[in-house]
Amino acid sequence: QVQVVESGGGSVQAGGSLRLSCAVSGGTFSTYCWFRQAPGKKREGVAGIVSDSRTEYADTVMGRFTISKDSTKATLYLQMNSLKPEDTATYYCAANPGYGRPNLLESFYNNWGQGTQVTVSS
Repeated sequence: QVQVVESGGGSVQAGGSLRLSCAVSGGTFSTYCWFRQAPGKKREGVAGIVSDSRTEYADTVMGRFTISKDSTKATLYLQMNSLKPEDTATYYCAANPGYGRPNLLESFYNNWGQGTQVTVSS
């Protein structure tokens, strides 16, 4: 049974940092992505990574967020620096067994976590 479990969310002031973690088990995956969804908005992909560590970022987080993975621990990370109030959202981790280029499209992923809340105050 596939399990995708996020952790590390919390509340921080603008300009601060947080690191999210995502433990993935129960399958073999090659493509991963962090998504976020703010109240009243569509879920958007913010950072993707594939097994050879190629990455892709949304313009809104480029230069501030860093996605990485530790294959030995089957864990995905999202380091978030210089946080802004508009980064406030529920953050989700997603995984797909298919291999290719990094992918930020929601429709590509079929294994999702329950999400972790990130709140950035001004």
